[in-house]
Amino acid sequence: MDNSGKEKEAMQLMAEADKKVKASGSFLAGMFGGNHKVEDACEIYARAANMFKMAKNWSAAGNAFCQAARLHMQLQNKLDSATSFVDAGNAYKKADPQEAINCLNQAIDIYTDMGRFTIAAKHHITIAEVYESELVDIEKAIAHYEQAADYYKGEESNSSANKCLLKVGHYSAQLEQYQKAIEIYEQVAMSTMDNPLLKYNAKEYFFKASLCHFIVDELNAKLAIEKYEEMFPAFSDSRELKLLKKLLEAHEEQNSEAFTEAVKEFDSVSRLDQWLTTMLLRIKKTIQGDAGDLK
Repeated sequence: MDNSGKEKEAMQLMAEADKKVKASGSFLAGMFGGNHKVEDACEIYARAANMFKMAKNWSAAGNAFCQAARLHMQLQNKLDSATSFVDAGNAYKKADPQEAINCLNQAIDIYTDMGRFTIAAKHHITIAEVYESELVDIEKAIAHYEQAADYYKGEESNSSANKCLLKVGHYSAQLEQYQKAIEIYEQVAMSTMDNPLLKYNAKEYFFKASLCHFIVDELNAKLAIEKYEEMFPAFSDSRELKLLKKLLEAHEEQNSEAFTEAVKEFDSVSRLDQWLTTMLLRIKKTIQGDAGDLK
């Protein structure tokens, strides 16, 4: 495929669209329906954007979609404007993450203004993911996941809200904001334990809340675990609770070998992910004279 040909074609379309926009602002155009020229320009910018996409020139594609979005707004085509800003954001994601976020935020403003909160929430998640993976700004990722969760809750999309909240809990614990993480894990656990399809997951969330308690204070962890057993009897028979009790015992005795052995035994059946490993290491480091690993 000759990408340079596509790019050249796209640039010609951009010039054509620019000309139509200029012409629409003239006195004669004002008298004889300048809006038609603007509508034509919108369509040509979108065609140019798709040509740039084929040529893999993502920044130019993003820019062309933005031009179309602004013209749609000028014509009061709010939905078309929002869609074009999203298209711009998706193109920019591949070349300029910050510009992608700017475009998606403009789409979100339009969607919230129209009362389309579920779609706005979806784009907040996309922004959060860009902050997670491209810009590595976890605080900002958390803020966008929280906003998405709020919008989903308002629309009674509780399972979507919970998915976002779990991300907030995950990162809050990583950033040592344990109280916030505990509140989230408890909240999600309580909303899932009465659901026959989801209640199996509740024990995982109570387990994660318990680990956050444990990092802060051993006594707190004991009291929390007792409370969780009362609230959710199925937690009592779980492997997660058996591990917690062994860890509490090892911690009380300041026995790092017993702590490691309990973790290894659990890991041999259910592989520990990065988050759990991090939390368990943080707890283990509070044992005096510990080397700070799980080997």
